Amino acid sequence: MVNSWRQCRVKDCWYKKELDVRLSGLMFAAIAALFASLSTVSAQSLTTLAEYAVIMDFRTGEILFEKNARVPTAPSSMSKLMTVAIVFERLKEGSLSLNDKFDVSEKAWRKTGSKMWVRVDTQIAVKDLLRGVIIQSGNDASIVLAENISGSEDAFAELMNRKAREWDLNDSSFANATGWPDENQKMSMRDLALLTRKIIHEYGAYYALFAEREFTWEEIRQPNRNPLLDAFDGADGLKTGHTEDAGYGLVGSAIRDGERRIIVVNGLGSEKERATETARLIRVAFNDFATKTLYEPGDVVGDAQIFKGKARTAPLIVKEPVRLIVHRTMLDKTKASIVYEGPVAAPIRADQQIGYLKVEVDGGETKEYPLYAGRGVKELGVLGKIGLAAKTLLAKPEPQVTAGQ
Repeated sequence: MVNSWRQCRVKDCWYKKELDVRLSGLMFAAIAALFASLSTVSAQSLTTLAEYAVIMDFRTGEILFEKNARVPTAPSSMSKLMTVAIVFERLKEGSLSLNDKFDVSEKAWRKTGSKMWVRVDTQIAVKDLLRGVIIQSGNDASIVLAENISGSEDAFAELMNRKAREWDLNDSSFANATGWPDENQKMSMRDLALLTRKIIHEYGAYYALFAEREFTWEEIRQPNRNPLLDAFDGADGLKTGHTEDAGYGLVGSAIRDGERRIIVVNGLGSEKERATETARLIRVAFNDFATKTLYEPGDVVGDAQIFKGKARTAPLIVKEPVRLIVHRTMLDKTKASIVYEGPVAAPIRADQQIGYLKVEVDGGETKEYPLYAGRGVKELGVLGKIGLAAKTLLAKPEPQVTAGQ
């Protein structure tokens, strides 16, 4: 049994929201290349000089592009985002305030590398220490936060590891609060993107700190090291990193026309290359990708065949928006299917779940959206069932085709 088969071009299907329908056995599937979409762009269609990279859509958490994104690697100062996130969590839950003052130890004062320039045996407010970490990338400020929260940097590293498991950062491990080179200090680009999404989503009250352009402490003025803040309109975070072994990295985010993207890179060859490549990738993240709404709640996607019902079909609707991230290189590479077991026996309630809309992207993730009956269908009465049975008995059998004919 085959429903009317309508051929249509992608753009026609896009605007008319049409689905071609074929029925097979007890499983019905409506299949059409009705929209162009992308879940993950392959390295063949989008490249980067970075050894490790990821582009993530903030709203959905979708990975739009990845290159070695799940490989744990030395994150350098980008791992300070984990230190900051733990402080933000304490601030949000109320066990810590921005005006609380923390003691500066000799260990923190002596720490080399990038510095806030804390002085031993002084007290510094949490809000200033956060600026020292975020803007100045201060190793000393990171240690002050770690020691005052957990008693020691080692104990804080244990807390970081517990939080990593709790927050599903499964490709991360921590040995310190600073990102100082250590064989046990590893993060994947995907984990850094997930952590960034968490910071923006859950701790937005403090996120503005990442966009501050400079911070002065002990009469030493230091600019924000993030080159994206000046290179891209809408950029508002987050953190750079660099070590000899890991190369140059950056976690960045920007918002434009209500859409936010996150990029993470590592393994670039120089500070200049980092500035140029991250500016290019954040432009790609917005210019080459767009959010398209295929269906709004209540839209009819297709019809389900009904058995023993007073109506032969029932409209199928979605109750949630069907939105996809579209990439211009992936036209005609997406398949949408209505899947349900049928024909569905009446009676059917309005809003009864019938099946699901399956969206498959070439080389990407498959998504499923529940489909519901747009109206109820009552069961046939006794006479109607007798008529249906008679019609079935009188139906001519399909001709059989054997091999060799």
